[in-house]
Amino acid sequence: MNTALRISEAASLAFHTMAVLTAEPGRRHPTRELAKTLCVSESHLAKVMQRLAKQGLIESVRGPRGGFRLGVNVNDVTLLEIFESIEGPFQPSDCLLGGVLCGGRKCIFGDLIRTVNEKVLTYLSETRLGELADIYEG
Repeated sequence: MNTALRISEAASLAFHTMAVLTAEPGRRHPTRELAKTLCVSESHLAKVMQRLAKQGLIESVRGPRGGFRLGVNVNDVTLLEIFESIEGPFQPSDCLLGGVLCGGRKCIFGDLIRTVNEKVLTYLSETRLGELADIYEG
């Protein structure tokens, strides 16, 4: 079922992981350390990290001193790019039930769902990763 605003746990992990990496851009962070910092499952985080690396947002360094570090300039990346690297294209729905059960007549929520979707899209599009550097200070 589609919902108006859906930010999955994976997308949330991607945002938070990128913020942690932004706080110390040159440092390599092992998955285990990141999982501990974020209080999340290491295996779930590893899957998110693979997606971020595949999109070039982070770099993976193997070996005993390996880990992940930023692969981009923090001022060049928007939160929308991070979101879409995990979720695919941002596709808001105008109905909480995933379909137009009311026949497209007046929505119970009026313009609220459309307005929330527009605000979220604007925020994600206009917010650069560099603006989050002070959330997780090393």
